[in-house]
Amino acid sequence: MLVDSHCHLDFPDFDADRDALIERARTAGVERMVTISTRVRKFPQVIAIAEQYDRVYCSVGTHPHNAAEETDVTADELVRLTAHPKVVAIGEAGLDYHYDKSPRDLQMQGFVTHIEAARRTGLPLVIHARSADEDIAATLEAETGKGAFPFILHCFSSGRELARVGVALGGYVSFSGILTFKNSEELRSIARDVPHDRLLVETDAPFLAPVPMRGKRNEPAFVAHTAGVLADTLGVSLDQVSKMTTDNFFRLFAKMPRPVGMGA
Repeated sequence: MLVDSHCHLDFPDFDADRDALIERARTAGVERMVTISTRVRKFPQVIAIAEQYDRVYCSVGTHPHNAAEETDVTADELVRLTAHPKVVAIGEAGLDYHYDKSPRDLQMQGFVTHIEAARRTGLPLVIHARSADEDIAATLEAETGKGAFPFILHCFSSGRELARVGVALGGYVSFSGILTFKNSEELRSIARDVPHDRLLVETDAPFLAPVPMRGKRNEPAFVAHTAGVLADTLGVSLDQVSKMTTDNFFRLFAKMPRPVGMGA
């Protein structure tokens, strides 16, 4: 059994074949998918997909690219929207200084708002970090000092120090198809140093298809390729990585019911 801890099934890339995509994921052994919110104002489309498919759950939040569009989103609103049984996470939120699509102060405002919602609900915060390692680490340390909250550093492509800080604060680290790229040896080295009980895999579909699917539209079934490279990186079997990352997933996304027959 595998899980895709981060995909974007509401994106128009999947409008033509969403049913077939879900079936391909099932055939590949991907039993659970979390489709991730990027705009609270488009949350109805996200939750509709989660309601349509048994294997799909979702988050609620505002991507840092869209922070300037949703400065009115409050922690109270995020908390209220998590009442739906299919909402199992907050985000994705964080800081992106690579594209800087929203002013950095507004990205930070949104990030802290989402942290508050994660702290209040106990749901994991899905963190987007791009070219902002120092500010992400400092914010996590400062905010954890106000009260712990669960979180995941999604699609990890940052430096070793952010991984270290994240793990030290109780966070999880999720690897996407980037892990499989030929020039990602440093990332694979970081993955080797992450404690096995903090590792997750994801697709970030439709982006970042793993080798050998690179250049194609990504989809949840392809998470198996990333899991295979993670297994090779750690020197363990694919079955071990599947069990490890699935156990970690259900520990972090604790609101999500485990499949029948899967022990705690």
